[in-house]
Order: sequence, then structure tokens, then C-alpha cells
Amino acid sequence: MGELIVLRHGETEWSRLRRHTGRTDIPLTPHGEDQARAVAGALGGDSADGHRSLVRTLCSPAQRARRTAELAGLKPDEYDPDLWEWDYGGYEGLTTPQIQEERPGWYLWTDGVIPGETPGETADEVGARVDRVLDRVRPSLSLGDVVLVAHGHVLRALTARWLGLPASEGRLFALATGTLSTLGEEHGRPVITSWNVPPG
Repeated sequence: MGELIVLRHGETEWSRLRRHTGRTDIPLTPHGEDQARAVAGALGGDSADGHRSLVRTLCSPAQRARRTAELAGLKPDEYDPDLWEWDYGGYEGLTTPQIQEERPGWYLWTDGVIPGETPGETADEVGARVDRVLDRVRPSLSLGDVVLVAHGHVLRALTARWLGLPASEGRLFALATGTLSTLGEEHGRPVITSWNVPPG
């Protein structure tokens, strides 16, 4: 069985400032582009030619994910709307400290979001989206490795669901920009085989 390779897009100006970036479609910074280029060399493996057997790549439609995939040398088979970042609703563009000025102690994973220009999503709604992604890619894992290029919170929720946990348990898996992680199996059980690894 192949591994599920989880790639968070490179840095954007909002991710650098720790602003919640759900559906706002912003580009990578120059540093984010450098992070994405560095990933190309990190997609090596144990095959005879030194590279992984990549059989499928799915990517969020957001430009920050698409550009990361391009610079990493990936050619997505599909731009999957289920890989969009969490819809933060009325908290879009705000930092956690800014939100906590109105809601002391607020925590995304347990307290959720409020409607804004978009309705926002609950952790369970994000979980339902990533379940669909996992259902679609599991058959391909019998043939080799599958890459998912997307965003921090949605990939954390996906990892929780891979492990059979509620999507809200994605809170346990901090994920930096421009990092690679891998999900696989051990003795037929889902596991994390590497996490939050910067390329290089």
C-alpha cells in the first residue's frame, strides 16, 4: 500500500501574520514560493530511481495551493473543492487574539465560527468534506502514493479522520506552511508515518 502525502501550501502574507485564511484567495509570498520549490527535492522515496511512485495528486482550487503544486513539480489530476480550507465565516482574515477580544478563550476546534460573508463551517462539516476526499483516494493507494496539496486546518482535520478520530481532534496536529507529512498503515491500522517535515 502506498502512503498519503499531505502537503500544506507555502507561506502567504496572511499565514505569516496568522490571519485565518479560508476562502480568501491570496498568493504565496516569495518565501512561500521558495518553500514550494524545496518540496520538489523532498518527494523522493525508496524506489529504484530514488523517487516515490506518485499515482495521483489532488489539489485545493485555491491559488496558493495550485502554485505550491506547480512549483513542487506536481501535476494535479484534480482540483478538488473538498480540499478548500475551513470556511471561517465572520472570522475570515482575523487572528485568534482579535477574535478573543470579543470571545475570551475562543478556540476554533471547539468553539467554531460565526457567519459572515460566507456561512462558516463546523468541524464536523469540514470532517464530512475530508471523508469524501479519503473515500475517493483510498482505491489509488493500492497502486502507489497519493499527494494532497491543501491547507493547514483542513489537512489537520483530514489526518484526524484518517486515524478514525473526530475531525475536531485535528487540533492535536500542528502543521506549518510548506511542510510534508505522510499517512500510512501499520499492521493494517492507520498511522502517521511522518509529520510536519520541512523539505531539505
